[in-house]
Amino acid sequence: MSGLVLKLRPAERVLINGVVIENGDRRSRLNILTPNANILRLRDAIHPSEASTPVTRVCYLAQLILAGEADEEKGRAQLLDGLGQLAFVFNDGSAHDILMEATAHAKASMIYQCLRALKSLRTIEVTLFAKSDVGRVPQPTDT
Repeated sequence: MSGLVLKLRPAERVLINGVVIENGDRRSRLNILTPNANILRLRDAIHPSEASTPVTRVCYLAQLILAGEADEEKGRAQLLDGLGQLAFVFNDGSAHDILMEATAHAKASMIYQCLRALKSLRTIEVTLFAKSDVGRVPQPTDT
């Protein structure tokens, strides 16, 4: 059997083709057999105010496509543009490999898989920002 397998926690919510589905009081598995179904785990959803970094903005674009709030063709074009811009920053190592995976999924209209790959890239981005002190306000003791 092929397709996407979602493993849901008790009371976890997921958006499938615009319909919010809530799991019962036990863990369960859903086998999504329809190709290109739009799926978004609501625990992974990004609030618009949280889309404040380059990677989270691209993730938010993917989320809008999955939620049906963006035209799929235009949204995918914007998503690919955003991924292309990220390639200037993540141009080597494992981050580059993850970005290439996300880009391949986006080109194949596999937006859920693209978002899953970008989730790993968000972790790397957080680490990079922490190392570079981007956005750090100088303290009076700094000289």
